[in-house]
Amino acid sequence: MELKKIALNEVHEALGAKMVPFAGYNMPVRYSSDIEEHKTVREAVGIFDVSHMGEFRLRGPKALDLIQRVTSNDASKLENGKIQYSCLPNEDGGIVDDLLVYRLAEEEYLLVVNASNIEKDWNWISKYNTGGVEMENISDNISLFAVQGPKAAEALQSLTKVDLSGMAYYTFEKGEFAGAQDVIVSATGYTGAGGFEIYVKNEDARKVFDAIMEAGKPYGIKPIGLGARDTLRLEMGFCLYGNDIDDTTSPLEAGLGWITKFNKDFVNAEDLKAQKEQGVSRKLIGFEMLEKAIPRSHYEIVNAEGEKIGEVTSGTMSPSLGKGIGLGYVANDYSKAGTEIFIRIRNKDMKAQVVKPPFVKK
Repeated sequence: MELKKIALNEVHEALGAKMVPFAGYNMPVRYSSDIEEHKTVREAVGIFDVSHMGEFRLRGPKALDLIQRVTSNDASKLENGKIQYSCLPNEDGGIVDDLLVYRLAEEEYLLVVNASNIEKDWNWISKYNTGGVEMENISDNISLFAVQGPKAAEALQSLTKVDLSGMAYYTFEKGEFAGAQDVIVSATGYTGAGGFEIYVKNEDARKVFDAIMEAGKPYGIKPIGLGARDTLRLEMGFCLYGNDIDDTTSPLEAGLGWITKFNKDFVNAEDLKAQKEQGVSRKLIGFEMLEKAIPRSHYEIVNAEGEKIGEVTSGTMSPSLGKGIGLGYVANDYSKAGTEIFIRIRNKDMKAQVVKPPFVKK
């Protein structure tokens, strides 16, 4: 299958990015080094081009009803300008995808989904669209820049009248940005370093990207690739679809009970409610290595007797902490913070300890 290209593909190549296939797209994985880029975001400001993400617009009097039916969180709590993290449960106890729900107007919403699941999510939501909700897949028309880091608000403020430093987390405003109209500026991100996500039409992408790079110069802005995006999100304990959550993991096992609201009827709510009442047999945990080693996805997690109790879903060497960290599912008995576990790395059991994420405190 031919790789799709984001609007600024050539711009990233010209900036010296190493491009790799990711979720069906040709994407920048790094420009310099993952560690350098990671530290830039933690300490100053960086810009990610995440235009591979999917965007669906839902409109009509039944738009909220459809969202309530297919998502686990309670979208009736949203007001205009507010955003909600949620997931699409499947009919077998697992997760179709995790997503963001933006309320644009009383009968208009924007759903932001993972790039690898655009078609899958579209088909899933369409299946439940029995109320004539107007659905539009605008993924191919939208570019998305994540400007992340403690200096993000200062770096971007000259480009917009929106009061960036006053924006609450998980809120957004729509307006002019760097001379482009109808831009969504959202106080969200996947790094835990603070910052904004900027949704622009493809035709404005180059102008806006260049303006951000120029305005960010005094603050040390650099382009950042997917490599650092992964280590940044992992330091916060944020789940990555396809690694830590998928069609076989329940939101309750994954620690997403906080976005699973049983005050409404949604896909598979009954089974998930029963699971909540009975308790889950495994849980997604965070862990830190107590020995010098780097955990990786699919490594076995074992107990002191060497018996398998689970599996690593994400792992890395934390650039901020200088030690191995990871996420993984373990049998419930081993899920408590402070519990000693072992990660089997090349037939050697390396000591680790269960910790409650985020690994890096803000």
